[in-house]
Amino acid sequence: MLDFRRMRFSRQILILQIGVVVLLLVIGFLLVGWLLWSTLRDQYGERARGIARSVAVDPVVVADVAAKEPAGDLQERVRAVTQRTGALFVVITDDRGIRLAHPDPAQIGKEVSTPADEALAGRDVVSAVQEGTLGLSVRSKTPVRDGERVVGEVSVGYQIGAPVGELVRLLLISLAFAAGALALGVGASALLTRRLNRLTHGLEPRELTELLYEREAVLHGIGEGMLAVDARGRVSARNDEAERLLGKPLPVGAPVSELDLSPRLGKAVAERQPVDNLLAVAGNRVLVVNSRAVRRDDRDLGTVLTLRDRTDLDALTRELDAVRSLSDGLRAQRHEFSNRLHTLSGLLQLGHNGEAIEYLQTLTETSIASPEALGDSVTDPYLQAILAGKIEQAQEKGVTVRLSDDSWVRTAVTDPIAVNTVVGNLIDNAVHAARMGPRRPATVEVALLAEGRTLHVSVVDSGAGVAPEVRERLFDEGVTTKIAPGHGLGLALARQAARARGGDVWLADAGGADAGAMFVAALPDLLEGEA
Repeated sequence: MLDFRRMRFSRQILILQIGVVVLLLVIGFLLVGWLLWSTLRDQYGERARGIARSVAVDPVVVADVAAKEPAGDLQERVRAVTQRTGALFVVITDDRGIRLAHPDPAQIGKEVSTPADEALAGRDVVSAVQEGTLGLSVRSKTPVRDGERVVGEVSVGYQIGAPVGELVRLLLISLAFAAGALALGVGASALLTRRLNRLTHGLEPRELTELLYEREAVLHGIGEGMLAVDARGRVSARNDEAERLLGKPLPVGAPVSELDLSPRLGKAVAERQPVDNLLAVAGNRVLVVNSRAVRRDDRDLGTVLTLRDRTDLDALTRELDAVRSLSDGLRAQRHEFSNRLHTLSGLLQLGHNGEAIEYLQTLTETSIASPEALGDSVTDPYLQAILAGKIEQAQEKGVTVRLSDDSWVRTAVTDPIAVNTVVGNLIDNAVHAARMGPRRPATVEVALLAEGRTLHVSVVDSGAGVAPEVRERLFDEGVTTKIAPGHGLGLALARQAARARGGDVWLADAGGADAGAMFVAALPDLLEGEA
């Protein structure tokens, strides 16, 4: 014997569906049979009552019944009506229930075998199934009135086999319909079960539940962000880490094109090509993105993106770069000072005192790229360090970086990393533009101005300006005018860092034939306050 509980779920569903279909058909068949029988019985009863009423109002019948004398004429009328209507019988009685006319002449003069009280009381009896001398029949009775007085009654009946035969015929038709409905229901159930197997890949509900738990464990247990996009470009799965890294909700079913993702992320989803370690900016974060298209059984399932946060690492890297730049600058200066001291020592040893004095005067008038050489207009050590480092780096590339005369920052900064990100990237881009530009000498002028707790930054280069075709997209990640790969994040990071503090970075002057480009930044709440 088969154990229903151990059957495959799809087979259980099939058996249950077939059982429900059969049960509904049986109940429906019984209900239809009962309704058909009631309808047919009432129809034959109404037909019998109509015949009885037509007989009961016949003047000849009324006169004969009132006289209470059976006559041959009354019997002939009853026989004619019976033959004409196909009824089983037409019986006429007096007011005592004594038969005056009957299909069987031997029954005339005898009392009727079924109750006639209601009809003799002046009420019709309709669709009564009773058994008389002629057998079981559906009959109706109606009073015979002579004026207002009831003088007898007429009873008309149809053999029970007539409605039963009609009922059997209709039930056979219904049975054929039920058989067709059962076949259709079983076929539909089989197709539904087959589709269920195909959709679930033959997995049982228990296995599907385990898969759901495993999916949730994987999605929310890994340290990386995960975003799955189906073949139609809609979010099909994501974890909390992905929403945290991207800084926005990722509702399942939402089109990715409407989520306002960064251009590089949007391009990775749209192109659906394998991507490894793509750097993208999301809010104030730098993300490492990997993307893979997923297929199963030649079916396109969409794209899966993994997101890793590189913000803290990049911040430490930028801070280390600033320190390294300053260190390299100081190392170069120490080497230069050593050479100058050797020269001065040689002049003194050879007795060229006049030349030694002239050489010292020249050294004191020479500008040295050190924090002290920046003067007292900028006193913050972080700003001094980044400026000194950038000046030394630019000198190696043949570009002169100078601090403008109207610069004035006499307070300390509260976020050195933000300063390094904004100021460092703006100077780097300006040095590149000046070095690649047509004007010589190649120069970059940096202006730093404190206004309350807000630091204003202006960087102007002597390059050829920003080309019109990239001005609108200049701050998008991946947009760059440099030939070497791996660029296109500097300005995007600078703007993101500024906007994270409520400030901004923008292109104030695109430059052109007469001058280079000017970039301006405003960084609120970056200074400790006026000294």
